Amino acid sequence: MNVLVLNCGSSSIKFQIIKTNPEFINSNSDKRLAKGLLERIGFEDAIVTLQAEGQEKKRTVMPLKDHVAGLNVIMEWITSPDASIEGIESISDIFAVGHRVVHGGEDMQESALITDEVISIIGACSELAPLHNPANLMGITACRELLGNSVPQVAVFDTAFHSSMPQESFLYAIPYELYRDFRVRRYGFHGTSHRYVTMQYARQSGISMEETDIITLHLGNGCSACAVKNGKSIETSMGFTPLEGLVMGTRSGDVDPSLIDYIGEKKDYCPRKVLNMLNKESGMLGLTEKTSDMRDIEDAALNGDERCDLALDIFAHRVRAYTGRYFVELGGARAIVFTGGVGENSPILREKICRGLESIGLKLDKDANEKTWRGVAGSIHTADSTLEAHVIPTNEELLIARDTVVVVSGQ
Repeated sequence: MNVLVLNCGSSSIKFQIIKTNPEFINSNSDKRLAKGLLERIGFEDAIVTLQAEGQEKKRTVMPLKDHVAGLNVIMEWITSPDASIEGIESISDIFAVGHRVVHGGEDMQESALITDEVISIIGACSELAPLHNPANLMGITACRELLGNSVPQVAVFDTAFHSSMPQESFLYAIPYELYRDFRVRRYGFHGTSHRYVTMQYARQSGISMEETDIITLHLGNGCSACAVKNGKSIETSMGFTPLEGLVMGTRSGDVDPSLIDYIGEKKDYCPRKVLNMLNKESGMLGLTEKTSDMRDIEDAALNGDERCDLALDIFAHRVRAYTGRYFVELGGARAIVFTGGVGENSPILREKICRGLESIGLKLDKDANEKTWRGVAGSIHTADSTLEAHVIPTNEELLIARDTVVVVSGQ
């Protein structure tokens, strides 16, 4: 079954077409047929990049008024002879559309067929994810306009995996009325990625999800840690927004809330401007005063840049602290799993993070660690470790495709 997977931003659309089947969930029979990226939607010089599997990328610049225009370009391309996508000749060859939706609040605890009620819930959660949910809705609305009811649509929520967190994990120690009246609480994000690598770990280890007690580390430009007990999230580092938790590319992660007032007074900034600083000018960018790109930071550190080396140490320290905390919260764990662009491709940072985890049973196999990158999965612990360490490349699009098939098929 061919699923069109969409990830819509305010001025962009990322997509993949993935062939999958509910009978083969968790198998290796899935296949990506095509992918693409539309950027600068709403401008006269929008950039359209399209690629059928096994073929050259095709990049063009054209005016795209809105997401409807962008999706129309995608639909025309995937059904054209020029694309030559395996098994697709018309829209009827698309089984369903799966949408990444960032925030489902407390109402959406699993992936769901998109109805008017689901659209209303996504809209109501827009104030909790103002940069993401409105854009996700644009994609859903555009698909409805272009496809009508001929192709079912499914929403897969980033927050859903963390809906299993107990109250002691998700409630803040602030007046309870703020939760009761405004649902101020920890929600967590990156849930689709954490769920995917949890499933992959269970599968490759030959155990059930109910036996899976692990710590998953999604490390990229955005970063989050998750404690997984019996295959379910019981704690995660991101909170009410994606600002809380680990040090990230441009986000500070955990800071004393009093800093907002203090910085505002010192810099004559309003609270919104301070939050903008914490979201967009902090993290690795703020520490190095150069870049948020971990590859550049690592290169500079290797060439003697002490500030960049310090930034890497601070990043690793925060990840290691959360890992130790979650190990205790779980009452012990089978493994830690690295994923995300940095987690999958940075042996340097993985080594820094694992340094000191010997006390909880992890001994790093340095040779295996050095060889595991560029999308390669692998074990990076020694044979005598009691806590395993694995690198598992994430594939959120594939999980969205699988969820879409399961929801539409009613399985």
